[in-house]
Amino acid sequence: MIHYDGVLFDLDGTLLDTAPDLGNALNHVLTLHDLMPCTAEQYRPVASDGAKGLLQVGFGEQFIDIDYEAARQSLLDYYFDNICVDTQPFDGVVDYLQRLNQRKIPWGIVTNKPGWLTESLLTQIPIMSDCECVVSGDSYELNKPHPMPLLKAAESLNLIPEKTLYVGDALRDIEAANSANMKSVAALYGYLKHPSEADSWQADFTIEHINELSILK
Repeated sequence: MIHYDGVLFDLDGTLLDTAPDLGNALNHVLTLHDLMPCTAEQYRPVASDGAKGLLQVGFGEQFIDIDYEAARQSLLDYYFDNICVDTQPFDGVVDYLQRLNQRKIPWGIVTNKPGWLTESLLTQIPIMSDCECVVSGDSYELNKPHPMPLLKAAESLNLIPEKTLYVGDALRDIEAANSANMKSVAALYGYLKHPSEADSWQADFTIEHINELSILK
């Protein structure tokens, strides 16, 4: 079995279930436009696709007629002010990260979430204070699916890409990991419409629970 020296994670849909608070922000904007709120079933699959993805689902055919920048800013402002009301780590995440800490296995976060939101959110989740590296969507000029953010994170943790796992719940995560020569892990418990969606992603591994990550076996 290959030995892995460290692990990098996506944030939304992989470590933290942020969909409820992102959905609340979307529904706030929809209410301002006198539209019906979206259900969790509607917004959850796009919860990690940013403000644009959420607004496209919420407004549907009316999306092309809205003032996008104003709606986006309204969504982000509300989300920032209510960033960790219903957000929780996914089942097993806290215990898993604690075990990484105990075994002195370095871990970090690489997300496309803007830094001002990432930093605000992570301060609300105690275990995240142990994270040794955080790369946000605006940390560098390129973000996922480009491999640069992953390679920068690995470098900061003194990890060799070939001995690093990257875990994410979206195609862009797997593409970035594969391009960085890291071992890619698709988190099937994340924001996928159906686990079979990942069948074509060419991930090295798939997991249905974080405890399945082989680095601790």
